Amino acid sequence: MEMETPIPSSKQNPEMESSQTKQIFILSGQSNMAGRGGVTKHHKWDGVVPQECQPNPTTILRFSATRHWEPAREPLHSDIDTKKVCGVGPGMSFANAVRERVGVVGLVPCAVGGTAIKEWARGKHLYESMVMRGKESVKGGGEIMGLLWYQGESDTSHQHDAEAYQGNMEKLISNVREDLGLPSLPIIQVAIASGDGKYMEKVREAQFKISLPNVVCIDAKGLPLKEDNLHLTTEAQVKLGHMLADAYLTNFAPPQILSPHP
Repeated sequence: MEMETPIPSSKQNPEMESSQTKQIFILSGQSNMAGRGGVTKHHKWDGVVPQECQPNPTTILRFSATRHWEPAREPLHSDIDTKKVCGVGPGMSFANAVRERVGVVGLVPCAVGGTAIKEWARGKHLYESMVMRGKESVKGGGEIMGLLWYQGESDTSHQHDAEAYQGNMEKLISNVREDLGLPSLPIIQVAIASGDGKYMEKVREAQFKISLPNVVCIDAKGLPLKEDNLHLTTEAQVKLGHMLADAYLTNFAPPQILSPHP
């Protein structure tokens, strides 16, 4: 059930394709990146959009499933993670927190719930779709400034998957940088706060061990979880978006140029 009136897409707003240069961020991983904030146990989204996640049609855009730029609004992944009900994720609070510094923010949602790291290997559908969407997103102007990655819960059930996580993630980072032609692409990964199985700490350990250039890890542990003990609440997603923004602005954003007093 649609909770809000849709904002017209860029098909009705062709000027959006050629607006000022977009600073583009790929959002990828599994359900906590896709967003389950506000999704009830009856599998409906409550429609509540916090102030920090409100749309800003002129400065926050999203790359739709049909590969058109349109004003971004929650739920960002509704046409990407289509087998589940999507709610609030970290993307909009991230975008609102960085837009004053970076200008027009373009979000490229790619996350799909319940996916393991091996499903994001080069040659697999999810990986190839993410790379394709990344390449398509810059065609109308813009630059990919970072990949925000939150995944790993589905790799906590089996010891082998948990032990292989670091190598698989490092390979993904290497591949996506190569395939996008961005050898220094900033990656901000989120250390998981929950998991499907007993090897959560081993996956978290693997995430913190990755020490590649331009890769930063922030920790979601301690953020409030919904009653399923797996997905972040709306409040937690807002906080996570701010944590991702802080990590980007601190580590990767160009320095702010203060205009001199007249």
